[in-house]
Amino acid sequence: MLILGIESSCDETAAAVVEDGRRVHSNVIASQLDVHQLFGGVVPEIASRKHLEFISPVVAQAMQEAKVAFSELEAVAVTYGPGLVGALLVGLSAAKGLAYSLGIPLIGVNHIRGHLYAGFLQFPDLEPPLVVLIASGGHTTLAYLENHGSIKILGRSRDDAAGEALDKVARALGLGYPGGPQIESLARDGDPHAFDFPRAWLGEGSLDFSFSGLKTAVIRQLMSLPKTEKRLADLAASFQEAVFEVLVTKSIRAAQQYQAKTILVAGGVASNQALRQKLVAEGGKQGIQVLAPDPIYCTDNAAMIACAGYYQLLAGDQAPLNLNAVPNLDAASGFCGQLPGDGCG
Repeated sequence: MLILGIESSCDETAAAVVEDGRRVHSNVIASQLDVHQLFGGVVPEIASRKHLEFISPVVAQAMQEAKVAFSELEAVAVTYGPGLVGALLVGLSAAKGLAYSLGIPLIGVNHIRGHLYAGFLQFPDLEPPLVVLIASGGHTTLAYLENHGSIKILGRSRDDAAGEALDKVARALGLGYPGGPQIESLARDGDPHAFDFPRAWLGEGSLDFSFSGLKTAVIRQLMSLPKTEKRLADLAASFQEAVFEVLVTKSIRAAQQYQAKTILVAGGVASNQALRQKLVAEGGKQGIQVLAPDPIYCTDNAAMIACAGYYQLLAGDQAPLNLNAVPNLDAASGFCGQLPGDGCG
């Protein structure tokens, strides 16, 4: 079954053709990074205009690289939220037009669900049950995938997402956008134990996350810190360690609670090698396998949307052609075939 995936939730315009939810025939991504770096972050209006410019060429390239005719497609899967509303509408409009003209199903995919399914592209033999940590610029979510029809949200960020905190601290340090890779690079030369920054555990047994207080503590420390290269590296390393200790500890806790033998990590923050190494090391101590896809599948892409869409289609989950963009779509919405906003816990 060939599915065209379209992703435009933030600042990447992406299209991909995926067969049977696992075999990637093409995965095209047009990045706007150079444009938004000038402003230190994503400018929604500019992102929307760039999506309008890129969407048709990107879809055409994805079809060409896949060597597939439009008549061979069996469905179009598209991100309908969460994300920037203008950006979402560009991809959603393109997907609706294609689905209508081709007479094939339209599948509305929750962007977070897409990240959850990214690992199935990298590891073709991967099967549930498993725990998934999704850590990106906009989301920090722990989920339990019992089977393809049952996804339970175990925890989420109550304020800043992990990637958002990394971006804001990087901006305070004058490192530029995106902040995650900049912090990672600076932290390599620092001592992760030089500063004792707070960890927000949020009560016994909680699987939720909070990084706003940590971000504030780091910025306050920066204000009184000698701006030497060594001290800035120590600050970055200690900050990163505080973020990752919470992510790793709660991921391991979730796997133990649900007796899952595998943890899958996803989202842009999952590209960080220090986080991967820490998760693998702690997972190994507990007999838990940790899997992380290649960075191309961690950041926003359309192959993950096509993969998630495939399993939704198998479950009979199709979207109407009047499906609208839902910029503040809840992490749980759309995970059990329900309408946007119904949630399934």
